Amino acid sequence: MFQERLQNICDSIDGALAVSLVDADGITVETFGDGSSLDLEALGAELLAQTQAISRDHRELAMGEVRQLSVTTELYTVLVSALTGNYSLLLVLEEKGGSYGKARFELRRAKLALEGDLA
Repeated sequence: MFQERLQNICDSIDGALAVSLVDADGITVETFGDGSSLDLEALGAELLAQTQAISRDHRELAMGEVRQLSVTTELYTVLVSALTGNYSLLLVLEEKGGSYGKARFELRRAKLALEGDLA
């Protein structure tokens, strides 16, 4: 159901390797792209758990929920972007040549496009 939308996200961002729709438990619902060099299931679960932990801390500090988290390593930049209370997008960019600003913009657009389907 979401394959075409995920493909559009991936295709619109230079350096995007893969994008996954992940539920609140960290389980991948659907993925598009070549994330074969990564364990996207484990990566999604781990980063979503980190995002939830940060959100809990931020609630205690009255800062609000985390909308987006990015991690940059030697090889990749990975973004987790909240869609609804129950779903997030996980986007993997190659570190060299990946368009971080465009990725953030497209993830915000994807939130608007997908939130009605995920409600």
